[in-house]
Amino acid sequence: MAQFPELVFSGVQPTGNLHLGNYLGALKRFVEMQATHSCLYCVVDLHAMTMPHDPEQLRQNTRAVTAAFLACGIDAKKNIVFNQSRVSEHAELAWALDCVARLGWLNRMTQFKEKAGKDRENASVGLYNYPVLMAADILVYRATHVPVGDDQKQHLELARDIAQKFNNDFDASIAAHGHGDAFFPLPEPLIQGPATRVMSLRDGTKKMSKSDPSEYAHIALTDDADTIVQKIRKAKTDAEPLPGEVGGLAGRPEADNLVGIFAALGDETKADVLSRFAGSQFSGFKNALADLTVAKLGPIRAEIIRLNGDDAYVDSVLAEGAEKARAIARPNMDAVKDVLGLIR
Repeated sequence: MAQFPELVFSGVQPTGNLHLGNYLGALKRFVEMQATHSCLYCVVDLHAMTMPHDPEQLRQNTRAVTAAFLACGIDAKKNIVFNQSRVSEHAELAWALDCVARLGWLNRMTQFKEKAGKDRENASVGLYNYPVLMAADILVYRATHVPVGDDQKQHLELARDIAQKFNNDFDASIAAHGHGDAFFPLPEPLIQGPATRVMSLRDGTKKMSKSDPSEYAHIALTDDADTIVQKIRKAKTDAEPLPGEVGGLAGRPEADNLVGIFAALGDETKADVLSRFAGSQFSGFKNALADLTVAKLGPIRAEIIRLNGDDAYVDSVLAEGAEKARAIARPNMDAVKDVLGLIR
């Protein structure tokens, strides 16, 4: 298999106010990765159209997610920060990959079944087909790595299957055009560190989500200090004190979640946290967790608010990023056309 230069593609949907789970599960890792990898950070606005949406809200959400990227520490000068719809090669490659992907592969995608619900006949074609666009998002840059949560592993496997089938189906043409034995890499997942999956503060068995009916289930990155303290104090726990070892968290989802959040915010392990708080009641632990959360999120909140008041700057970051992204995507798309036999 051909060797590809290491490149990371990360996509985040513009779905409004980001929360602590987005920060610990994605944004914090994005900031860490930029020190060791070449990265593209994309606000995937085309994906937000698979469900009914308000156009003005989509515009504002796209800017809000970009502001959160920058506020959390992503450097737009060292990396590529852009919104997907500005780079038409994403959609262009998606059609080519539609003609490679198989219907049976898409029929196995569990997220479509969950989002479409029982009334699947009324779901949009885009909702059914968006895993192919997701594959195009990655492959148009010939990216080698993608940070993914558990809920996106299946989509990355699909991207690998599509890449492999393209490489196999057009192997002679790929070789004839000087691309060796493979045109696309098979992208690998990047999964690192504690708290990759942050759970609800009201139910430790459910993922943290801003769509939860209880406003106390998540901490938004724009919550002020008093709100954060109140939400953590009201977080669901059990009656037992904190254990001294990680094994003692088994069967205690709420305790495990709060310890995991503390560990991820403090850049330490759950074992480190438990060695310090072993035998403590949750009231004292929650106070310490609230203090840590406010200290970590306070500067991010202030910068998000500042950037949310400067649309012109945020738009300029996206425009500059799209230009840099297009400089990679266009030659790759031209090469795909050559391989497929399309005259350009």
